[in-house]
Amino acid sequence: MTFAQLLAALEDSADNTVVIPDDWAQGRAGYGGLVVALIYDAMRRMAGAERPVRSLAITFVGPAQPGEPLQIESQILRQGKAVSQMLGMAKQNGEVACIVQGSFGAGRNSQVDVAAAPAPAAKAPDDCQQMPYIKDVTPEFLKHFDIRLAFGGMPFSNSQAREHGGWMRFKTDEGELHEAHLLGLVDVWPPAVLPLLKQRAPASSLTWTIEFVQPVPALGNTDWLLYKADIEHARDGYGHTAAMIWREDGALIAISRQTIAVFG
Repeated sequence: MTFAQLLAALEDSADNTVVIPDDWAQGRAGYGGLVVALIYDAMRRMAGAERPVRSLAITFVGPAQPGEPLQIESQILRQGKAVSQMLGMAKQNGEVACIVQGSFGAGRNSQVDVAAAPAPAAKAPDDCQQMPYIKDVTPEFLKHFDIRLAFGGMPFSNSQAREHGGWMRFKTDEGELHEAHLLGLVDVWPPAVLPLLKQRAPASSLTWTIEFVQPVPALGNTDWLLYKADIEHARDGYGHTAAMIWREDGALIAISRQTIAVFG
């Protein structure tokens, strides 16, 4: 199933459940970006189109197993004149796998208007090294994406760079893209600390916050997006990274932060 088909399967579900297929696995868990996108999409429908998402704060509590029903819940915590504070979560076998707190807000008039800093210079996607899907080596979900490395090194390459990222897009036609698809794309990148390692070691996101620039610029389903993450600090098995995401023409789309647990 494509990313869009999985989102549609949840929307069509009578009991708000969906099963993540094995080809969307990330080790023993379902792909985190997909899990978050499913939760977000349920929150979005409840918030309404007049209040687009401004920010999401995500905590990965435990693995969501592929092949088993995943229950998606959402609720409005408070609804003000312009902003709705919401809570969403994914549960499996009665246990919480992921929690998402979201702020959805309508626009308002303001004297403050500050343009985003320009996107960094990067080689064209065709001139960048592709991050390939290799069965039993890379995560299964990677087969659904086209990823080109423009900043930093490959995972486990003993790189000394503090930056990591490049170009990204879906391999299949996902139809009209919106924020749920962006969640799936942004999380496809391996943690920015992994290239610093000399040998393979596991790592996982503990928390993830992402802010969307509204209105989100129009995105074509085969357009390239540019992702660049910087390591701000890493020690004692935890890394802290900040990232930005741009459209190919340099328009800023989202701002992301992660706290990463690394076991190596």
